[in-house]
Amino acid sequence: MSKARKATVKRETKETSISVSLDLDGTGKANLNIGIPFLEHMLDQVARHGMLDLDIQAKGDLEIDDHHTVEDVGITLGQAFAKAIGDKSGIYRYGHAYVPLDEALSRVVLDCSGRPGIDYHVNYPRARVGEFDIDLIFEFFQGFINHALVTLHVDNLRGRNAHHIAETIFKAFGRALRMAVDTDPRLGNAMPSTKGTL
Repeated sequence: MSKARKATVKRETKETSISVSLDLDGTGKANLNIGIPFLEHMLDQVARHGMLDLDIQAKGDLEIDDHHTVEDVGITLGQAFAKAIGDKSGIYRYGHAYVPLDEALSRVVLDCSGRPGIDYHVNYPRARVGEFDIDLIFEFFQGFINHALVTLHVDNLRGRNAHHIAETIFKAFGRALRMAVDTDPRLGNAMPSTKGTL
């Protein structure tokens, strides 16, 4: 890799204080201190299967609920991603993955397009996994795409267990990210777009 694709972003609001360090060319290491164990478990999957090094330190108003922290982690990770990927020259740009976990199967497709967009089709069989509100998964991805400037399609194809469904989504997200940001030796430093920019 000709240059390091790393970024650190800190975000402070009245509701949260978040620091994210991201290395797109890592080895799958995660150091996560968010205060929401289920989200930490999911982001550990993203790092491991995306071969990203990820350090997230977060303090949020968890006494209210998890919403602000989950959304703001997504926002800050998106900002770090946009900074780390740079001008996107030479990358594959598109990524996709199908990931199973027992009875569950999900598909994630993404495009480092420069245009935020999300199409999310997931029906969970219950509203919570442990103490975690399952609706917040969408909020995480919405925050991420708005600041990473990617187009994201998430489809759960089958599944009965909400934990399994969520885990297949995050694993597939990691794998799709890995595919999209890998460099294409045939492109060299060319931009993967007929527009000449992304």
